[in-house]
Amino acid sequence: MIDKINLLQKFSLFSDHWHPRIIADLNDSYLKLAKLEGEFVWHQHANEDELFVIVKGSLLMKFRDHDVTVDEGEILVVPKGVEHCPVAHEEVYVLLIEPKSTLHTGDVTTEKTVDVADQVRI
Repeated sequence: MIDKINLLQKFSLFSDHWHPRIIADLNDSYLKLAKLEGEFVWHQHANEDELFVIVKGSLLMKFRDHDVTVDEGEILVVPKGVEHCPVAHEEVYVLLIEPKSTLHTGDVTTEKTVDVADQVRI
């Protein structure tokens, strides 16, 4: 059965930060939700662009040569191979659309890394 997805209802199902949840499949990609707070890790994705859709809050994306603030209702595409570090001074709700093989910490493994196989479907 095909049905709609209510993003705010899905966000209400979890409270932890930096742990993406899969909400749908789109061709060879996943649509994922995550709550972000604090500073993540500097990383890059060698083979994938990364799309951030800000559903709630404001995200600061640090790049090595400049910063970009992405506000609620805005999107940011980080091209493959570009090193970046997301920072959420207050809690941010984000929708990510990325290939199914994408590791959210890219080329870096830390305590925040959640393997794609361990990302929960909600």
